[in-house]
Amino acid sequence: MMKYIFSLIILLSSPAFGQTITDFTALNVQDGKAFSLKNMPSKNGVVVIFTSNVCPYSVYYEGRITQLVSDYGDRIQFILVNSMTDDKETAEQMKNKISTWGLSVPYLADKDGTISNQFGARKSPEVFLLKPVGGAYKVYYKGSIDNNPQVANDVKDQYLKKNIENLLAGKSAVANSTRPIGCMIR
Repeated sequence: MMKYIFSLIILLSSPAFGQTITDFTALNVQDGKAFSLKNMPSKNGVVVIFTSNVCPYSVYYEGRITQLVSDYGDRIQFILVNSMTDDKETAEQMKNKISTWGLSVPYLADKDGTISNQFGARKSPEVFLLKPVGGAYKVYYKGSIDNNPQVANDVKDQYLKKNIENLLAGKSAVANSTRPIGCMIR
């Protein structure tokens, strides 16, 4: 019974498909300035990726995230968010990580958990694809990047990629959500 209640609480506390995401502001470690969702350049959608400097699952996905940014970054805004609070997740270490990673996307420090709580993010990596609707953003897809975190060559279902393509084509989401696999955000 407790498992059922806990699962229900988690389900009800995370953004549902179609839920509106309000604006948020956080430190972008790339440039040391505050980043706000409302001040972002206009694009066809937004991918928010909750990630970590050291979580093995996040590290497994670095190449795939880089490829997604390369393939869709001209039409979709990518934002990385680090909500981890341990000693290897400081803003300075985040800045070092993103510079070695070579991505020029916002990397936000969410050390008080405001953004992860708003989204209901529980894992690293966990993605949220947002669709712009009338000056706001609605959750179009949430969950895993694909079905195989450890072996990129064995991926059978590219959940995020398929949903980005459907969003850009004006179609419905392939799946509104999948179960994210990764390290617990703490």
